Amino acid sequence: MSASTLAAEAVWKQIESTRSVTDDQLSILHFLFGKNFERATRIVDQSGVKRISGDPSGRSIFQVVGESRRKEEYLCFPENFCACYSFFYDIVNRGEQLCCKHQLAARLAASLGACIEVKVSDEELAILLSNL
Repeated sequence: MSASTLAAEAVWKQIESTRSVTDDQLSILHFLFGKNFERATRIVDQSGVKRISGDPSGRSIFQVVGESRRKEEYLCFPENFCACYSFFYDIVNRGEQLCCKHQLAARLAASLGACIEVKVSDEELAILLSNL
């Protein structure tokens, strides 16, 4: 795990423990993630993050609104995967970013408790995931 990833994890854990974010924490995350973090904060401010949880398992995935005019929604796991184009282009192919704005928005919203919570059956969740 890189030093940047370890630093980010420490900040995320602090935010999760207090359910609030300080200016210093915002500065660190902005330093680590740059413009993607700025965009992620706008998504969170506009209530653009849903956590879709299956019942009764409690398994979940995040659905994050994009910033385009079409307002597309992307499914993502904050620490591992996003279905957006940027994830594959900037992160997987080019290795230029640690994660995309949708992953950051999901992580920030989850850490702050700012997600829109949606409950579905485990069967519905499985269908949603199978479309990935």
